[in-house]
Amino acid sequence: METLRLWPLWLQGLALVCGCARLGLAHLTPTIAPAPASACSEFSQRSCEECLKNVSCLWCYTENTCIDYPVRSIIPPSSLCSLSNARWGVCWINFEALIIAIAVVAGLILVCTAVCCCYCCYCRGRSRSRVDEEEEELTRKTEERRLQSLQRKLERKWKHDEIRKKYGLLQDSDNPYSRFEND
Repeated sequence: METLRLWPLWLQGLALVCGCARLGLAHLTPTIAPAPASACSEFSQRSCEECLKNVSCLWCYTENTCIDYPVRSIIPPSSLCSLSNARWGVCWINFEALIIAIAVVAGLILVCTAVCCCYCCYCRGRSRSRVDEEEEELTRKTEERRLQSLQRKLERKWKHDEIRKKYGLLQDSDNPYSRFEND
């Protein structure tokens, strides 16, 4: 009872409801025994469709027999029935073709997954390098523009200085405090 006090109230209520539901449903569910599965050998010398209605049966066309599927081994041994004459699940495809089809589909899925992973990794790496290249290009162009602007600025200053010299407006660089003399 002490541990119940530590539980939150909603959790106690949930436990109570589940416990009551289990008790209430226990006497309501009928105890019907499952119908005994008919043995696969009963369908021998009949048809493949009747045999394969039961999932645990295997139809062998060589002897027209319906046998229990060997659950211990995934693929039925050739001593039981050859794979090209064995049918399981559907009558229109033999077991050998079924195994090959499943292997091909599984292989295609694996190859597609590998191709997608490689493509995604390649594109991701390529897009990163492309972004780095674009960033470097942008930095280079910005530096070129700055240098061109600086060069134009120096050219303008040089031209302005030439014009000032021509008209005598240029101050002497040795004595920047000298006054203009009017001649």
